[in-house]
Amino acid sequence: MAFDPATLAYNESGLIPVIAQAEDSGIVLMMAWMNEEAVRRTLASGKVTYWARSRQSFWVKGETSGNVQQLIDLRMDCDKDCLLAVVRQSGPACHTNRLSCFYTSITGDCETELMSPMS
Repeated sequence: MAFDPATLAYNESGLIPVIAQAEDSGIVLMMAWMNEEAVRRTLASGKVTYWARSRQSFWVKGETSGNVQQLIDLRMDCDKDCLLAVVRQSGPACHTNRLSCFYTSITGDCETELMSPMS
């Protein structure tokens, strides 16, 4: 069955949240946003392309850092309002040089750092 990115449920800003997950470990790497064109570019190129809200421009993950996300599978949830990008991640996914952006645990009123920056 053919897929049309226009059928996704984008928010009022024309964006849809995307969770990036490592194909090999299942670790949740990061969350970012795509618009319809970013979805199309990702599917066409196999390089995960996000929409940078702060810069109002497309952002190919790893374009400047070299920490590329190669798309393995793009999945949508049951409501078509959230995407899961299963990716082959090279290097850290987080701008803090950590594998994942989700490196801090909150338990009660305490924060605990779960992973250090990669060397």
